This record gives sequence, structure tokens and C-alpha cells, in this order.
Amino acid sequence: MTDLFDHRQVRRAFSRAAHGYDGAAALQREVGARLSETLDYLDDRAPEVVVDIGCGPGHAAIAMQKRWPRAQLIALDLALPMLQETRHNAGGGGLPRFLGGARRPDAVCADARALPLRDASVDVLYSNLCLQWVEDLPAVFAGFRRVLKPGGLLLVSTFGPDTLFELRGAFAEADNTPHVSLFPSIAQFGDALIAAGFKDPVLDRDEFTLKHDDLGDLMRELRTLGATNAMRERRRSLTGRARFARAAQAYEALRGGDDGRLPATWEVVYAHAWGPQPGTPIRVGGIDEVQVPVAKIPIRRRT
Repeated sequence: MTDLFDHRQVRRAFSRAAHGYDGAAALQREVGARLSETLDYLDDRAPEVVVDIGCGPGHAAIAMQKRWPRAQLIALDLALPMLQETRHNAGGGGLPRFLGGARRPDAVCADARALPLRDASVDVLYSNLCLQWVEDLPAVFAGFRRVLKPGGLLLVSTFGPDTLFELRGAFAEADNTPHVSLFPSIAQFGDALIAAGFKDPVLDRDEFTLKHDDLGDLMRELRTLGATNAMRERRRSLTGRARFARAAQAYEALRGGDDGRLPATWEVVYAHAWGPQPGTPIRVGGIDEVQVPVAKIPIRRRT
């Protein structure tokens, strides 16, 4: 299988973005807060091992460490500078490992596609807005199932295909090269969970509409977030003033609303599921097959 994404570019983009990421990541924090609401399902049992995959600057990992102070919390990210931000945000500048009975998260630099964790060793596996950079969802979910204990909780979010559709359409007016990464649909996400054999998957989605002064404002925010185009077929040279101007002109047709600004849509897919019992087969048909019509999945639109 040929990779859709250039994962070295993903690592580079998020490494460059690490220091300024927090200043532009309001949406990411909001999605993380909504995703974390599902952790209430575990309030009656304290997990021993919790892993935050694609932890970024570590805010969710730190919050979960405070929630479960005796748990081993592993903050895992592909970009080492993000883990350095996690350590800084956790008070890692020479402070003791235990503070008031709570541990600091353990930082691990690794790829979500190849987790360096033991089989059936994790009670909670959490991943907020990381999986949109993975092209083979069934394979990565198989890896997640491997490390999750039976009855353990998988809690993930990703961007859906309507994300930045305005930007994709504007650049399509400028040239034929993809400028916006492709994202999986909610149906693909659910199918991948089922294929990996997860138990009782539940999916939901939101749509957020953020506003920007112009195309340049949006592009600067994306660079600050590290959310640049990482597709292998992306243009390797600079976009150029003429192409950018054509894209900006196409985007201007969308300006409107009460504030007269440009919209940028972000579709977010959420899912939680449970680790199956040992020996549970991959569910491919019969009574175990689960199909969720997209029309039946609620959409919450936020502005």
C-alpha cells in the first residue's frame, strides 16, 4: 500500500509548530474537552495505564494525570518538540516526579501506527485529532486493539471530509494539485473500528464554523497549528502569488454573514469503543456485523 501522507512532513510540521501551537489551538482544546466527557464512564474504576496518542503539548494528558493521580499516564507523540512542550506544561523543569501524590506523564516519542507498548497493557487509550494523518485506519485500530486490555476504553476523534471544504474548493480554482489533506468519512471510521473487532462502538460528529479575515489569515493559522498539506502528491514548490491570488479570489465569493468574514468549516468525528475479550474474532458478518447509516448519526453544528 502506498502511503497517502508523507509522515516525515507530518513530523516536521508539528515539530515546527510546537512552540506556538497553544496560541492557535482553541478548536483542538474544545474538541478535546468534548471528547474527554466520555471519561465519566470510568469514574467507578481507576485505570492503571492511560495513553494519550498524538498528545501535542500535553494538556489532555496532564488533565487525565490529575484525574487519576496514581495511574501511569503515557503522553505519546510523533514530534519530539511537542513532548518537550508537554514536559514544560507538566512542570518538568527540574521538579520532582511526584507532586502531591500525582505522577507526571511519561513522554514517549513514537508513531501511532507502531505503538511501542505491550499487548493488553492499556486501560484507556485516548487520541484527540491525530488519526486524520493516518491513511490505513483498520491497521492502526488493529494496533490499538492489541495494546488495549479487554474491557478497556478507546476514545478518539478525527477530522471528517467536510473539513476545510471551502479552502479545498478555492484552491481547485487555482490549479489541479491537492492543497488540503483528505480526511476519512464517519462511515469509514466506523467500518475500521468494526473491522478491528472493537466492542460496542459509538460515533458522533460536530461541525464547527470558524471565521477569518482573509485567506492569508487562515493559512497562517494552519501553519501555526502544523496543519499543513502533508499529502505525498502535494506541490513541493511554493504556491506562487498568481495561484494564491486566484484561490483568494475564489474564496472571496463565500464572504458574508453578519460579520462579513470568510468561513472555514471543521467537521469532527468522535468515537468510543471497548476492548473485546481475548480471542474475539474480527467481526465481518452475521449477527456480529454492525452497520450505522450515516443519516442516523446526529450532527451538532457549532459556530
